[in-house]
Amino acid sequence: MNDQYELYCLADRLFYDTLDGRRGDHPDFPLVARQVPEGWEHQATDTWMHYAPLATRRPAQGWKIHVSACLEDAERALEAVWDYCVPRDIAFKFLRNRPVMTMLNSKAAARGSSGKLVTIYPLDEGQLELTLKELNGLLHGVRGPYILSDLRYAEGPLYVRYGGFTPRRCLGGNGELVLAVEDGEGRLVPDVREPAFSLPSWVTLPEFLEPHLAARNAVTTNGLPYTIESVMQFSNGGGVYLGRDLRSGERVVLKEARPYAGLDAADRDAVARLAHERDMLERLSGLEAVPALLDYFTLGEHHFLVQEFVDGNPLQRLLVQRYPLTRADCDQEAVAGYTSWVLEVLPKVRRAVESLHGRGVVFGDLHPNNILITEQGRLVLIDYEVATLAADRDRAALAHPAFGAPADRQGVEVDVYALACLCLGLFAPQLTIMLPLDRAKVVQLAGLITETFPVAPAVIEEAVRTIMGTAPVTARPIPAPGRDGWPQVRAAMCRAILASATPEREDRLFPGDVAQFQPGGGISLAYGAAGVLYALAATGAGRFPEHEDWLRGRALAPGRGTGIGFYDGLHGVAHVLDLLGHRQDALDTVELCLREKWESLELGLFGGLAGAGLNLLHLGAAAGEPALTDLALRTVDVCADRLGGPDDVPETSGGSSPRAGLMYGSSGPALLFLHAYERTGDTSLLDRAAVALRQDLRRCTSGEDGTLQVNQGWRTLPYLDEGSVGIGLVLARYLAHRDDDDFRAALDGCRLVTRGRYFVQPGLFTGRSGMVAALATGLGPASHGSDTDLAEQIRGLSWHALPYGGGLAFPGDQLLRLSMDFATGTAGVLFAMGAALHGQPVSLPFTGPPGGTGALTGALPVRGSAERLRSDDESPKEV
Repeated sequence: MNDQYELYCLADRLFYDTLDGRRGDHPDFPLVARQVPEGWEHQATDTWMHYAPLATRRPAQGWKIHVSACLEDAERALEAVWDYCVPRDIAFKFLRNRPVMTMLNSKAAARGSSGKLVTIYPLDEGQLELTLKELNGLLHGVRGPYILSDLRYAEGPLYVRYGGFTPRRCLGGNGELVLAVEDGEGRLVPDVREPAFSLPSWVTLPEFLEPHLAARNAVTTNGLPYTIESVMQFSNGGGVYLGRDLRSGERVVLKEARPYAGLDAADRDAVARLAHERDMLERLSGLEAVPALLDYFTLGEHHFLVQEFVDGNPLQRLLVQRYPLTRADCDQEAVAGYTSWVLEVLPKVRRAVESLHGRGVVFGDLHPNNILITEQGRLVLIDYEVATLAADRDRAALAHPAFGAPADRQGVEVDVYALACLCLGLFAPQLTIMLPLDRAKVVQLAGLITETFPVAPAVIEEAVRTIMGTAPVTARPIPAPGRDGWPQVRAAMCRAILASATPEREDRLFPGDVAQFQPGGGISLAYGAAGVLYALAATGAGRFPEHEDWLRGRALAPGRGTGIGFYDGLHGVAHVLDLLGHRQDALDTVELCLREKWESLELGLFGGLAGAGLNLLHLGAAAGEPALTDLALRTVDVCADRLGGPDDVPETSGGSSPRAGLMYGSSGPALLFLHAYERTGDTSLLDRAAVALRQDLRRCTSGEDGTLQVNQGWRTLPYLDEGSVGIGLVLARYLAHRDDDDFRAALDGCRLVTRGRYFVQPGLFTGRSGMVAALATGLGPASHGSDTDLAEQIRGLSWHALPYGGGLAFPGDQLLRLSMDFATGTAGVLFAMGAALHGQPVSLPFTGPPGGTGALTGALPVRGSAERLRSDDESPKEV
């Protein structure tokens, strides 16, 4: 689970939102209310409060100081820093409240940045040394987590690293824009922020810091009776290592805990939880379902627990390997075989949990990754750091969100609830994570499971009764995609989207993914108002001038840091404004883009040169602006120069390597080359498109079921954004111009992924809706049985359908909250269904029939409130 999403879950029960002191029951630190010093500038973000003196020009990079603190010492540390820095005109920033601080130091938080409560920006090394020396005295006794990316100063809460003070960006090794610093020759290079202290090669460590580096390096594992062979897992609370006992030669597992790090909902750190796990393992000693406790020791300030190594596979891994509905060749025999396996596993898990209950212990964190199954059939539960005593009737302070019990369950009821979620979750992986959004959803999930798998209804009904509990829950009827009519389903999604609108807010109009809280995200095509209004208009759901005015005003006066990309920035906003009939606003917005250093963008469609070039091509033709067309063709040349050859990319996608796919990979430039060819007739552009497509296909792999998917090394991806179905859309467009046997074979493999019957998420970019959109446009017509596949995918959207605002909505990425945006949420589902069912052509921008320049070639009709959908059964007027 991405900790960033959990942070944005704290403010609102239904939508991702920010914690800025105005939302939710989470006040800011008192220091936030302190008056900004005279002569200082102040900027507030959703996480940080920035302060800087206007009279002092801060350097772009240098040595920065980080202050760490535990929750109890946070306010003391903040006040000391303020009182020290303000009189001395030293810029600084701090986290705005306790919930943000807790989440950014939680177990799932990013290890490279965790622990930082305050950042201070000294002007030079002299001020660095003096500030460290004096603050070290002022903060004596303040406790806090070790900041892994930094060098610790003395033994207090102060840490230092060399890095950027102001956000500058360059292309990283993965081909995407990353934060940057200048190297010794004045070139921008990535500002590396790994969870280990490192010094840029052109920077010399100040002499006064050398003893502190020596102290850091003095701590080793030499002398321990264990050797560490490999890392099994890292979390912000510490690592889990596979090791060997040097005395016996036996393999063991060592669990590490860092003090004050890895906080949970009860504000316990990793050390407290590890000591608690030791106590629980002692209490449970001898049970077959529990690994044996072998040792417990400290090294430096870190605590280690040593336990038996169980050579088994997590149930989650077995589920992924066996689950039949994700395979293109799934048949009823495979479904029946999987069902039999699940019904063998579930009683074993129940017996294991009940064996803990027999010792008076509630496991508290039951989910498939905490269940190991050996080849010999032994089932073992691991990770007891949040286990509780049954007699105390407590609740675990950490829990997987798909298995965590609601507040009305205590004690053993917590495990019973998790067992019920496991029963459903093995048939519908991850979907019980949606239940806090609507508990009654479990009834529909149960019906879908029994329709799909040959499991006795009584098994599922028992799980449903457990999840529903005794509190009355009323199911709210919603139209079902694929069962009810398109006008009815469209009207229901429109109602939900409009009910969620917040025109009084400056940062966003419609709730969506957490990315909308990045600069400019609230207006963007992927996550903001532009994408929602685009989907509503394109599918005939209506035009909403008041919301368009909200978008127009913010497009022409964008916030600081707003990007210029197509899906994440102003080019996409301009594209939508033009299609909505606001051409001059669109041209003015593009003019803002052209003032930026656009040639330094990455190559991709989502936020890079490909998307910018395609939008310039579209506007140049639509607005009769030859200068924009010329700029577009210049963008084509830049992409062609930087593309490289077919083998100039690794064979895997993502991580430290460039990503593949339509949105982030080489298929985006290929799409640009194809559109440029369609405008100019220059066949060399077809050659470049072929090279780009071969780069993406190099990063694909064929599955046993014949599907072609993007290979990330540890998983394969079929999705629209960086998976194979997005590549397939561009392959189909290329093949409309030039035949290629290899490309046709690859396209067949891409088409096959749309036959998968199950997708964890419903969204357009990384879920089922992307399959609907692909089948309805570039992948469908030549595919045998594509109409059947399309109907199946539309019906499959019911797995995620939820009620909201008297209508129909869908959860966003991670499934923790509803989303209305284009990339992850309801607007994207609406758009995908429109591509399949709307009477007028609807397709993703630039993926329509060859020769067109966008999803819609002209302005969309303005429709006032009286002309919107009037009933579930009435189609809108077409103007």
